[in-house]
Amino acid sequence: MAELRNVQADEADFRLRVLVMGAVVLLAFGLVLARLVYLQVVRQEDLAAQAESNRTAVVPIVPSRGLILDRNGVVLASNYAAYTLELTPSKVPDLEATLDALAQVVEIGPRERRRFKRLLEESRNFDSLPIRTRLTDEEVARFAAQRFRFPGVDVKARLFRSYPLADTASHAIGYIGRINQAEKERIEDSDDEANYRGTEYIGKLGIEQSYEALLHGTTGVELMETSAGGRAVRKLASRPATPGSNVVLALDIKLQKMVEDLFGERRGALVALDPRTGEVLALVSKPTFDPNLFVEGIDVENWTALNESPDKPLLNRALRGTYPPGSTYKPFMALAALELGKRTPRDTIVDRGTWTFGGHTFRSHEDGGLGVVDMHRSIVQSSNVYYYALANDLGVDAIHDFMAPLGFGQITGIDLAGELRGVLPSQAWKRATYRRPEQKVWYAGETISLGIGQGYNNFTILQLAQATATLANGGVRHRPHLGMATLDPVTHARQALPTEPGVNLGFKPEHVEVVHRAMVGVTQQGTAARAFAGARYLSAGKTGTAQAVTIGQKEKYNASKLQERQRDHALYTAFAPAEAPRIALAVIVENAGWGASAAAPIARRVFDYWLLGEYPSEEDIAAVRSGKATAPLGKPRQASEVPLPAVVQQAP
Repeated sequence: MAELRNVQADEADFRLRVLVMGAVVLLAFGLVLARLVYLQVVRQEDLAAQAESNRTAVVPIVPSRGLILDRNGVVLASNYAAYTLELTPSKVPDLEATLDALAQVVEIGPRERRRFKRLLEESRNFDSLPIRTRLTDEEVARFAAQRFRFPGVDVKARLFRSYPLADTASHAIGYIGRINQAEKERIEDSDDEANYRGTEYIGKLGIEQSYEALLHGTTGVELMETSAGGRAVRKLASRPATPGSNVVLALDIKLQKMVEDLFGERRGALVALDPRTGEVLALVSKPTFDPNLFVEGIDVENWTALNESPDKPLLNRALRGTYPPGSTYKPFMALAALELGKRTPRDTIVDRGTWTFGGHTFRSHEDGGLGVVDMHRSIVQSSNVYYYALANDLGVDAIHDFMAPLGFGQITGIDLAGELRGVLPSQAWKRATYRRPEQKVWYAGETISLGIGQGYNNFTILQLAQATATLANGGVRHRPHLGMATLDPVTHARQALPTEPGVNLGFKPEHVEVVHRAMVGVTQQGTAARAFAGARYLSAGKTGTAQAVTIGQKEKYNASKLQERQRDHALYTAFAPAEAPRIALAVIVENAGWGASAAAPIARRVFDYWLLGEYPSEEDIAAVRSGKATAPLGKPRQASEVPLPAVVQQAP
């Protein structure tokens, strides 16, 4: 018997199924519609930008770095174009195999491999890293023929930094190097992030670092249309890069080179300033180093040689070397005595060669003493006893308060990074410096040696030069600066860099004149008379000798019994012409003994160059280097006729 179907129930079930399917279809279409609205309306701008970025690529155009020039237009830092073989690690499947294969096409030595691996550790995986720089045309051609074998490897044209004078003025000029991770993070956190896209190098030291913002320039961009494979098809738009400004320094590079030659292999520093403006005419630190070694990353051998050398060629002795000023401190002590009313020019003491305080005997360089000494003679003949007594009468805090405005123990503010403050002692300084209670106490006997520039006194040669320039300028202090002007790289328009006005310390002119006359006496009948014999101008100066190691109370200094690095430092401070100073300087020759025989002869040649346009003879340079010269030997040359090394280029 056949089963009868419930037609009405089947129809109801069918209608339910149709309704459910219809609801599902409507829901699906609703979701699609909602998604379309979201994509086409809500995210329209964002997705359009993504689509455009897939079609186009923004390529940064790295600006040409500005040149660095001396005051006469001599190029101290320049750029040159060269080909570089570069590799992007993320695009290379087997790095070692690729390097081995590339070495069959282009010479890649162990040094290049070590440098590449170091860069690899410091960089991101998708950065383009150099394997070889300065490829020859033949090497470029060989690689181009084999290019298909090396995905992720390419030849690029780059601008490279060059320092034509190699190690001359290297501490002042500085160098550039690849941006490290810390610098990347600092740039990313600054407003300059966009301006450093595509840039791989940054100023690391000296002027290159201080004037980075001017030298770098402004990065440009190119908008390129690309294919689906990412290859450039055509240029859609571009904004050219703006080259960095050329920076003109106050340095006279020929003077700088002459002083470095006069030092020879000896260690030391010299800073020469224009006392009227604070312009740095020479900033010498010996020994020097070749900044070209750092541009592409210095190799281990050269770094080890520089970093472990006992002569410390990487130390900028002018800014970061600190020394006792020795007797060059005495003119400033004399000025303090006059300004503070502790002495008059006519007051005298009897110098018997020693001065005793609290059972301790302080000795002078003259065994028998100088006899009756007034202020003038105390500077001309460099009486220690006069300044022992004066320091005791002034006290440490009065000395500190007078010397600080002159720049001793202070940051000068020169436009180079890294200068040290040194030590200008005071009771407050000692309390803040030492830990144990008994060390915090200032003892009266510690004040005595301050008067002759010893004891805790420890200053940079830059500070000593600035103080000498301030004294030469009648008490008006200027901030030392190397940067003098900028030159537009296109129009060559010159614009002076801003400078600060001088600060008048308020010294009485008659007091300054007393000290000036005594310092002139040093060069006429005093300790520097032999070095300045026959000079066709009048200069003022002060010799100094500073201890490198402490000599016992009952011991006598004997250089022949000391190791070379334990011998006294030779110092000299001076300005000229005495009646209207245009140059002031401070110089130290480490472990060279007496300032009169080692340091003053260098100052004489500097003044002859600057005031008379004379350059020492080869015979004279050799004599100064050996510490055997006083007045110039042989016939001096005209400075304008002495060429700099042939690699030097003149600015356009």
